[in-house]
Amino acid sequence: MYEDKTLVCKECGNEFVFTAGEQEFYAERGFANEPQRCKACRDARKQSQRTEREMFTAVCANCGKEAKVPFRPREDRPVYCSECFAKMKEEQ
Repeated sequence: MYEDKTLVCKECGNEFVFTAGEQEFYAERGFANEPQRCKACRDARKQSQRTEREMFTAVCANCGKEAKVPFRPREDRPVYCSECFAKMKEEQ
């Protein structure tokens, strides 16, 4: 039913293939428009819109090593480094 189409990226001007499988996926999801950017430009655009996660420094409550965590540590809750956290998850 669908056939591969060659489209031109509006970002970089390079040609890219809009495969039959991708067209079927778009149709199943109800997307009316064809993609306007190649995969590389779509990925770059997504990455540029992603905000950098703020990391906080804490001391692991188990081994005492410094740990970087994506949340603000609180005094009333223990914080674990990634190694100790992984060990704890395995033991559960």
